Amino acid sequence: MIRISRAPGAATAIRVPVLAAARLPVAVTAACLVLVACSGGGTTGAPASAPSSSAPSSAGAVKKGDGTLTIGTVLPQTGSLAYLGPPMFTGVNLALKEVNEAGGVLGKPVAKYDTDSGDTTTNIASQSADKLLTQKVDAIVGAASSSVSESIIDKITRAGVVQFSPANTSDKFTTINDRGLYFRTAPPDKLQGRVLGDLVVADGNDTVGILAMQDSYGTGLADQVQKTVTDGGGEVVERVDYDPKAADFSADVAKIKAKNPKGIVLIGFEETAKVVAELVKQGLTVDKYKWYMVDGNMSNTNFARAPKGTLKDVKGTLPGAAAPEAFQKKLLAVNPKLTEFTYAAESYDAVTLIALAAEVAKNDSGAAIAAKLVEVSKSGEKCTGFKECVDLLKAGKDIDYEGVSGPVDFNEVGDPSVATIGVYQYGADNKFDAAKAVEYRQGNIAG
Repeated sequence: MIRISRAPGAATAIRVPVLAAARLPVAVTAACLVLVACSGGGTTGAPASAPSSSAPSSAGAVKKGDGTLTIGTVLPQTGSLAYLGPPMFTGVNLALKEVNEAGGVLGKPVAKYDTDSGDTTTNIASQSADKLLTQKVDAIVGAASSSVSESIIDKITRAGVVQFSPANTSDKFTTINDRGLYFRTAPPDKLQGRVLGDLVVADGNDTVGILAMQDSYGTGLADQVQKTVTDGGGEVVERVDYDPKAADFSADVAKIKAKNPKGIVLIGFEETAKVVAELVKQGLTVDKYKWYMVDGNMSNTNFARAPKGTLKDVKGTLPGAAAPEAFQKKLLAVNPKLTEFTYAAESYDAVTLIALAAEVAKNDSGAAIAAKLVEVSKSGEKCTGFKECVDLLKAGKDIDYEGVSGPVDFNEVGDPSVATIGVYQYGADNKFDAAKAVEYRQGNIAG
């Protein structure tokens, strides 16, 4: 049973019993609402789904690395999630700065290669993965988009390299055939979908329209929101899964307008700016309807050209705990031009966890790192930051890394077993305060 209280600015504990080695939907109950309801290209064939494990599946001894931990990134420099690139690259760079200032991993500085992930309209991610593999990386941080990660996961894990995404939220990755080499610091969409669906119903929207981009991220999250709204007593009167590459969204918005829902849920990436413009054009403005967004389109830059007040009071959800002010100052010291902070904490945590796992394994190979990631994330002496944690390791202690994004605590399939979703709200300037949510809701899946 999950109990949800709504205290502004405070995390809400959600405790869910889970069967070991099983990946089952989680039932959520809140007050009188039943929640049976977190973001997301390349072109290689998508791998088949199969049970996953936190330990590499190949038998025999784990091969020894070359002694230098090498990390690659496949993160958006171009494409529909390019606005998320700066915070993620900055999170990675901050973590590496701290790791190397503390003496590096296994006594050597960590090496890094950055590449672009592009989006699903290009083959950039596949080319980037190939390049990184030729550079003999031990772990790859990325991609941001779930669909992009899905297109390259088989190539990466087949090479014995860890793939660690700070932003993938598609539920598919819980059961995908990853050879025990895929991990993520972002929670699965089922949690964000439940929180958002609950929020929509709690705000008095008994009729709801959903406009979702048609890919594994958009449709999966829309499914969860729709189920939560329905189970909470609301009705999804129209749902449109649209082509994000479309030049025009007038017909899609017209379908929503025809059903006149009280609440409108927008699930997408940067193309949401065009959808918003069409909503305004057809009279579905925020003074008449309640809009809701998600991590893929919550942005302080994507709507900069919209007239003042276009997004006033619009609410949206973002996975992750509140980023401490001190952490944001550290990020800005690395990149003073940073305006977005989404998934910076998750990226920082990903790199720190990889480095700690290599230290514990005394081996920088991908398989060795993967075999220790669960261990360093829980069930030891709590610590924050690489230096504090590695000092404990040198003192012979077991560690439990407490991330900036949350506790992390990986389950047996590489998903965070504890996660927080923040609810944010736009002001009249079409921006939201990324440092302060209206409320935080925490999901704790207890084994």
